[in-house]
Amino acid sequence: MRQFDCSVQIGSVVLPNPVMTASGTVGHGTELAAYIDLSELGAVVVKSLSAQPWSGNPAPRVHGTAAGMINAVGLQNPGVDSWIENDLPALIDRGARVIVSIWGRSVEEYKEAATRLAGLDGIVAVEVNVSCPNLEERGEMFSHTPDTCRSAIEASLIAGLPLWAKLSPNVSDIVPIAQAALNGGAEALTLTNTVFGMVIDPETRRPVLGNGGGGLSGPAMRPVAVRAVFDVYAALGPVPIVGVGGVTTAEDVVEFMAAGASAVQVGTAHFADPKASKKILRSLERWCQRRDVSSVRSLTGAAHESA
Repeated sequence: MRQFDCSVQIGSVVLPNPVMTASGTVGHGTELAAYIDLSELGAVVVKSLSAQPWSGNPAPRVHGTAAGMINAVGLQNPGVDSWIENDLPALIDRGARVIVSIWGRSVEEYKEAATRLAGLDGIVAVEVNVSCPNLEERGEMFSHTPDTCRSAIEASLIAGLPLWAKLSPNVSDIVPIAQAALNGGAEALTLTNTVFGMVIDPETRRPVLGNGGGGLSGPAMRPVAVRAVFDVYAALGPVPIVGVGGVTTAEDVVEFMAAGASAVQVGTAHFADPKASKKILRSLERWCQRRDVSSVRSLTGAAHESA
């Protein structure tokens, strides 16, 4: 059996394997360390942080669905400064390759959050979550137009770290928004965030979430995310893409990578099994070895190759 190479490269970032956690599903720090060795994962993406602490949406915030879950947590977080002081050191001590997710309600808030990360050791990249309401544009999400998306990315360049733009699937055409993110300075694209959804309780005839609607995640949305990855890769060429949305098996990883992703993030699966990301990684290694795949990187873009 040939030696297997599981390493991947996403822009300027080299990781030992393509399996990461997804922002918002494993907390801000080392919560997952009670179940797995964080250094074994490609990277740990922490829950989105803003420049100032944010309380989030009213409860209930999470509700299970037939093939995943819907949430409206509202980006609750302790703020960047508190995270740097209380969570980052423990992540570094455990050997985690840390990717920080940031968000803001204005271009200035993105800049403020990114400024606080400048010059810090132990951070691999910054994932810019542009699926946030822009208060300067009547609450329209930054990720819904090319210009606002680009402005949030450009504001985040001050961090001096590789930027990954996390985009929303809730648009008519994701390609021009992806291009705008790259033009603004993003090295890579994270595709995608959750799909807009709502669950209504038949007994009360009211939405089950305190915020009304929310974001659908899990296997139910995977085909939507895979299509986004495929379309962006087909339109823009071999740009660095991280696929996310409903990954629960090694086969799901292969699907995202064949569509054009260089790596994936595991999210909702952790709510059912905190060891999900590690199990998926080990399963992916076996999958490749059984099929004589010598490098996991060879899977990227395979669905675009001529038969």
